[in-house]
Amino acid sequence: QVHLVESGGGLVQAGGSLRLSCAASGSIFSINTMGWYRQAPGKQRELVARINFGGSTNYADSVKGRFTISRDSAKNTVYLQMNSLKPEDTAVYYCAAGPRGLDYTYWGQGTQVTVSS
Repeated sequence: QVHLVESGGGLVQAGGSLRLSCAASGSIFSINTMGWYRQAPGKQRELVARINFGGSTNYADSVKGRFTISRDSAKNTVYLQMNSLKPEDTAVYYCAAGPRGLDYTYWGQGTQVTVSS
């Protein structure tokens, strides 16, 4: 079992920045990829960014050039640095982890990000 705890959400003005953190604990050996998803009111959950433990990353087109996902293996923590935030980035952001690809077995509780115009 892997336990994920997100932090770092909040309220920010458009153009501002936030950094989300996701700390993993438990059976870390069972996961090889982590990602950030988001879900806005009335919309489906969407993948924002992901990173595998070999270091490769992928981003949704809507956040490329503005968001950066990174990992600190010593702290078992994945970060999402979000710059140039837009009101349309407002959503609950969820951290996810799994053994491979998009096979996300474990999910965090979510953290709210609100971007005001």
